[in-house]
Amino acid sequence: MYRSVIKRLIDLLGSLLLLVILSPIMLIIFIALKVTGNGNPIFTQERAGRWEIPFRLFKFKTMIELTTSTGQMASDELRLTTLGKFLRKTSLDELPQLINVLIGQMSLIGPRPLFIKYLSSYRGKEVKRHDVRPGISGWAQVNGRNNATWDERLSLDVYYVENISFGFDLKILYKTIINIILSKDVVVGNPYAMKDLNEERAFDISSGVEIKETNKA
Repeated sequence: MYRSVIKRLIDLLGSLLLLVILSPIMLIIFIALKVTGNGNPIFTQERAGRWEIPFRLFKFKTMIELTTSTGQMASDELRLTTLGKFLRKTSLDELPQLINVLIGQMSLIGPRPLFIKYLSSYRGKEVKRHDVRPGISGWAQVNGRNNATWDERLSLDVYYVENISFGFDLKILYKTIINIILSKDVVVGNPYAMKDLNEERAFDISSGVEIKETNKA
C-alpha cells in the first residue's frame, strides 16, 4: 500500500509544497545563474527512470561552456563556477528535480537516476533499482555518496528497493538533511570524481577480478 499508493501521494503533495515554499530561492538562483553564466540556467540530461524508461532530469547549471586553445572542452574543474560550487556543496542545484517529482518521473526518496549507458553494466539484482522511481536522495547517497564504490552504491540501491517503507524513507530524509547541513560526502571540486561504471566493470572483466556482492547496509 505504501509503495504503490501512499509514497506517490506523499511525493505529489511534498513536491508541490516544497516548490511553493522554495520558489523564491529558486528564482534568485535562476536570476543569479542567468547574470553570471551563459545560456539557460536550467541543465537537462537524459537519465534512466522507473522500468528503465528514459526521462529528462532537471538541474541548475553549475558549469559554463569553456574550451581550451585547441578547441577541446575544458576540464570540469575549470568549467565549474564559484556559484556552481556553492550550489553543489549545498545540493541546491538539485532543486529543479522537484518538478520531475511533481510530474511523476522521480520520487523524493529513491535510487539516484543514472545514465542510460549504464543499463548494460548492471549485474544480477542491480537492475531492481529500476523497479521504483529514482529519487532526489536515496539510501546510497546518505551512506557514502561520491565516496562509495559502484558495487556498494548499487547494492545499497537494491537493499532500499527490497525494504521500502515509510519509516525507511523518513530515516533517509533525516540523514539527507544532516548530510547537507554538514556538507558530508560531497565532492565539489570534481563533480564526476567517481570512475565511469562501464569503464570500471570493463576493467574488472579484463583484469579477471572476482565479483563479490557487497554488504547492503
